[in-house]
Amino acid sequence: MQAAEGSAMDLVLNVADYYVLTPYVYPASWSEDGALRQIISLLVLTNLGAAILYLSLGAISYYLIFDHNLMKHPQFLQNQVQREIKYALTSLPWISIPTVALFFAEVRGYSKLYDNVSESPLGWPGLFLSMISFLLFTDMCIYWIHRFLHHKLIYKLFHKPHHIWKIPTPFASHAFHPVDGFMQGLPYHIYPFLFPLHKVLYLILYVFVNIWTISIHDGDYRVPSSLTSVINGSAHHTDHHLFFDYNYGQYFTLWDRLGGSYRHPSALMGKGPMI
Repeated sequence: MQAAEGSAMDLVLNVADYYVLTPYVYPASWSEDGALRQIISLLVLTNLGAAILYLSLGAISYYLIFDHNLMKHPQFLQNQVQREIKYALTSLPWISIPTVALFFAEVRGYSKLYDNVSESPLGWPGLFLSMISFLLFTDMCIYWIHRFLHHKLIYKLFHKPHHIWKIPTPFASHAFHPVDGFMQGLPYHIYPFLFPLHKVLYLILYVFVNIWTISIHDGDYRVPSSLTSVINGSAHHTDHHLFFDYNYGQYFTLWDRLGGSYRHPSALMGKGPMI
């Protein structure tokens, strides 16, 4: 497949086309570079990838990390795990539609993604700096989007479903209203349209984002004490679910501190959900 330069998803499409789609799925008359074929392929691959990442990583976290004693909390809902999974798997296909539009724009070469380190403006240091800037940029954007979603005129429409889970499990990580889920995922997708980023690094960061999103819902409050005031972990995010107006951040506590919404995790002060 000779896709336009500039997409991490063309790497995925190349593999899918070579091993599955071209030999077994599409008729020979359908060009690999055809817009309709690319959109259909991206929809299928995005939905499959999102579901596999969510279910596999969520299951690993749920069975190996999540503290099952939290399920005894009075605010843990009946059949909550099944409800979280059902809500997430119902929302993900809807979230994928506008997401695929952005992936399609990447495949068509409108992003600043590149193939080789030699194309990086700063070489290998640029690769490292882009990773740091990706985390800082998306953390800043998600903080303000998340806080906006808590506005009284918006909250009930889109964000309230995620706050049904007062004591979340790892499977609550993707249990969002579709509009909520897309808005909070948007910074990850717009970054490569604004800043240079290596395609493979973009895919790695995409997986990392999913792991992190699950990790802040996993009920594991162990964080090195030196990082507690810097890193937004599960203990911080659990307080967000419990107390609503605190700890909107994704990775770091910086914007919560600047925005006056930081709350030191109650679990780290011996006042956790099960106390």
